[in-house]
Parts: sequence; C-alpha cells; structure tokens
Amino acid sequence: MVDVHDASGMVLFHDVTQIIPGKFKGPAFRKGHIIEADDIPKLLKLGKQHIYVCEIHNGFLHEDEAAIRIARAAAGQGIILSEPKEGKVDLIAGQDGLLKIRIDTLNAVNSVEDIVLSTLHTNQKVSMGRSIAGTRIIPLVIEARKIEHIESLCNQYHPLIEIMPLRPFTVGIVTTGSEVYRGLIKDQFGPVVSQKLEESGCRVIGQTLASDEVSLIVKAILTFIREGAQMITVTGGMSVDPDDVTPAAIKEAGASVVTYGAPVLPGAMFMLAYIGEVPVIGLPGCVMYHRTTIFDLILPRLLAGERLSRQDIVQLGHGGLCSGCGTCNYPLCGFGKG
Repeated sequence: MVDVHDASGMVLFHDVTQIIPGKFKGPAFRKGHIIEADDIPKLLKLGKQHIYVCEIHNGFLHEDEAAIRIARAAAGQGIILSEPKEGKVDLIAGQDGLLKIRIDTLNAVNSVEDIVLSTLHTNQKVSMGRSIAGTRIIPLVIEARKIEHIESLCNQYHPLIEIMPLRPFTVGIVTTGSEVYRGLIKDQFGPVVSQKLEESGCRVIGQTLASDEVSLIVKAILTFIREGAQMITVTGGMSVDPDDVTPAAIKEAGASVVTYGAPVLPGAMFMLAYIGEVPVIGLPGCVMYHRTTIFDLILPRLLAGERLSRQDIVQLGHGGLCSGCGTCNYPLCGFGKG
C-alpha cells in the first residue's frame, strides 16, 4: 500500500469503484491500470488516500504490453488487433478467408507458464470482423524474458495465425448417371453444387451430363480443362456399385489420385485427385441431401490455394462426424474441426 501521491507509474492492484447516486456505479479505474499523474486528483476525489499497487521493476512487463507483444508476434496476414482491455488483446479477421493456425506452435506458446493464447479451430472459413483469437497473461506483470521467448517461437514458425484469402475458381461440373443423361429423372445434383460454388465466389462455366461410360466422363473432364476450368466437380457414380464408374473415369482422365474415401460422415465416398494443378473432386450423393458435408470442409481449402495430401484427408477423421442437428449452425460447430 502506498500514498496515492506516490503512486504515479505504478500498477493498480484492485478496481476502484465510483458511485454517482442514481446514475452510475462501477469501476472508475480497473485492476491493472497504470496510474498516471493526471489520475491522482480523481483518486483523491474518490476518497483514496492510499491504494494497493504493484510496481513494475526492470525486466518485467505490464499485462497490456505483454498481450500486445504476444498478439503482434502471432498475427500474420489478414489479421487486425484490438486495443488492450483489462489485459486482453483480441485478434480479429481483417478479411474473409481461410483461418490457418500452426497448432504445434500454439501449443508451445501455451506451454509457457502464465501465457494464454486461445483460438478458433484451424481450417475454417471466417468472415471479416470475426474474433478469431485472444491473448493475455495471468498475472498483472510478467518477466520480459517469457514474452521474448514467445516472440522467438512465433518468429521461428511465422505466422502462427493467418487468414488466407480465397481465390474464386472457374469450375466445370460433370454430372454422371445414365438415368439423368437420358432424361429419365431430373438432375438434382447440379443446382446444389452450383449454389455452393457460387456462394464461395466461384464461376461455373458449364455443366455436362454424361452417362455411366468411362469414355464420356473422361471427355467431359478434359473438355472443361481445355476450356480453362480451374477445378472440376464430378457428381454421382461414386459408390462401389458395378455401374458406378466415376472413380475409374477420373483415373482414366490422367488424374493423380490423392484419396478415394474419407473419414467423414456424410462424405465417406469422396474422391480427390489432380490433373496437373487442377483439382478434380468426386462428390458422393450425400452432397444432394445433407446441408453440410465433406464438400464444405474441402472447398475453402482448395480456394485458399492449398494442395491437399492424403494426410490432410486422414486428419479430418477427428471431428469428421456431423451431428445432424435439427437446425444446422455450420461452421459454428465442431464438424470437421479435429
């Protein structure tokens, strides 16, 4: 406890409450506030002749400065920082895009005693203005060396957190199935896929109907690539039924297959392959009937420029079970967020 006249430059160790009858009751100064000379007259008017303080010695940092430095070290492209409030700094999406977090580095940061860096799950689409992370320290002051260690970790594996902009693709849709090709049933796949693509900013350059013949599906895929398609979606024919030849046709088109099958429900019969740099996606029937499927997990990552590997698909298993909620709140849920 010190005389309030001697408290300039020290850290307030408790809230100081102000009461204005009938108008206001709350903190005039919050715990952690660094007392300035101009604050002393107001503290005296509040009846504070003595206050509890914590003096910041050389080699230590106030919670606000520590939080700002952690946030600056962690933030990459597409992120803006809030002003510190009660020792906490928020990291906010400065643009729409795909949230990417280096989880190993995040764990290393949070392993440092007295450090808190809390984030959303990685690999999800976020909108500008959304809070994606927050950081603070536990005590009011902290040794500077701990923050310097955090900065070193983040610099070594920079960026810890970033938002990758989505690049709209031109997309060709190949819809397989002899029954659709012959007009026996109405195509329901194309409109669903087109809507999801257009909502993500993509431009569908065409849809080709193909019967269950490998040669016709191959021709449709290669024609779209010649026309400049940056991604191909092939709908239907993805099961193990003998008449379902879509996987074979994608291979026959010269694609390098990443996976046929994924640990995601709905979406187990999903296929991902590449012809050069062009992703070719085999979409199972669940995309027609379920609001959220593996397509919603994969599409933003492709639009962010990621070339996905087999291991990327394997990792979707943790969190890959959709709960089938009556009202779908995706992406504000755990689906696809292992």
